[in-house]
Amino acid sequence: MTPRRLHPAWVVLTAVTVCMLAATGVRAVFGIYIKPMEAEMGWTRSGLSGAAAVSLLLLGAVGPWAGRIADRWGTRRLIIGSLILLGVGTIAMGQSTSLWQIYATAGVLMAVGAGGLGMATGSVIATRWFDHKRGMAIGFAAGGMSAGQLLIIPLATLLTTMHSWRVSTTWLGVGLFVLILPVALLLVWNDPADRGVRPYGARGVAPTAAQSAATRSAGRVSVLEAARAPQFWLLVATFFVCGYTTGGLVMTHFMPHALEHNFTSFQASTALGIMGMMNVVGTIGSGWLCDRLGRRGPLAIYYFLRGASLIFLLYVWNVPSLHIWAAIFGLNFISTVPPTTALTANIFGRYSVGELSGWIFFSHQVGAAIAAALAGWIYEWYGSYGPAFVSAGILAFVAAALTLLISERSVVRRPVPEAAAVTA
Repeated sequence: MTPRRLHPAWVVLTAVTVCMLAATGVRAVFGIYIKPMEAEMGWTRSGLSGAAAVSLLLLGAVGPWAGRIADRWGTRRLIIGSLILLGVGTIAMGQSTSLWQIYATAGVLMAVGAGGLGMATGSVIATRWFDHKRGMAIGFAAGGMSAGQLLIIPLATLLTTMHSWRVSTTWLGVGLFVLILPVALLLVWNDPADRGVRPYGARGVAPTAAQSAATRSAGRVSVLEAARAPQFWLLVATFFVCGYTTGGLVMTHFMPHALEHNFTSFQASTALGIMGMMNVVGTIGSGWLCDRLGRRGPLAIYYFLRGASLIFLLYVWNVPSLHIWAAIFGLNFISTVPPTTALTANIFGRYSVGELSGWIFFSHQVGAAIAAALAGWIYEWYGSYGPAFVSAGILAFVAAALTLLISERSVVRRPVPEAAAVTA
């Protein structure tokens, strides 16, 4: 009996997931450096929060352009260039002696590099390479982003504790060049045709190159066309809340919040590691649920649970309760990505998903930037993050309600045989 050959789609997906894991993890470590940078350089909490806000906003602004590039010219060069830029920015951050240099490195260079390795890029890989198990593929890629927290944040914390935040950033940047860049160079391909195969699970007669080109052109919905559909704005609004409640608030301010409530840096970073581990479980599980139960119901539940967990954080009283909170919050931290991306693909077509996911992700980062800056100001005004967490919980409950209003009716301009049966 001839053994079944592993489809190249899984190899490419794994390679891209590793790259996204590294990029997301490296960019997410900024929060653990806030207290050490305050202690060494005397920079204020609001000043450093501003750098985080710039980073988050620019990370989102890059998404639509990264998605556009991926939709039209493929992902390989985009991923390689993004890794190089992220590595340079990370190493340069460790040499910073002025606050403006933190804005230039962590706020600009690292954000642009990580922006090219976000879900806009991952969604293009999932929709191009997979006709079957696409929800699982999106969940796998998003789970890689979650795993970046699990692996890289504890590592960065250990390096910072043993040496300094400067040593930590320098070694993370070197690791990108030595360990991750070769993966992209050797294993990432733009399209199944580059490897002489069809997408995983594709059935029927393979289209010719001319037919594929015509299908891509006919099935592409511009952002101006998408903006006429209520579904687009509902996806934008709910993902704004996603960014506000996660990357902007929790990933930027959880570490100083925990340290100021008498938890040690090890206990807080362990909580982030638990959160990352549960992110992987929750995100892959979310993709599996979306393939079987649809997208709107699970997405509404995720936002509701997120709101409840943010309120619960205010009542955490010891290490076990902190870790319980981290597990609950981690389950729905990035679990919103598979249903949101799948809804985008189903409504607007697979050949628009990169660019439109980029714009939707931009709203995510606008929310994150606002939360990062606002929480820093709230802390300086009130001496507490309490009002910031309460506002985030309320917004999450609103997002749960808005999710149920999203219709999955397709708005592709005209029938496209290859894209007509898009499934998540």
